[in-house]
Amino acid sequence: MHGLQKNIVYIIRSDRDASKHYTGITNDLDARLHWHNHGDRGGHTANERPWSLVVAFVFPTEAAARRFEVYLKGGSGRAFSKRHFGVT
Repeated sequence: MHGLQKNIVYIIRSDRDASKHYTGITNDLDARLHWHNHGDRGGHTANERPWSLVVAFVFPTEAAARRFEVYLKGGSGRAFSKRHFGVT
């Protein structure tokens, strides 16, 4: 996918508390993980640092990535994440 826009849906898990996870979307996974671990001062991930990547999915379009992110944040998607990735 070199040279193409990346649309990445990711799940991260707190190293401090394995029951804590976060699902998001980005086009630069390295920068986003760094932001979760160092730059987020008051957001959802600030109190549970450090974070590690559980899984990332790359999509050809932003629309497809957004649909999958919404799915993962819903009931069926949370069950999918728990079953396949141990995310609670």
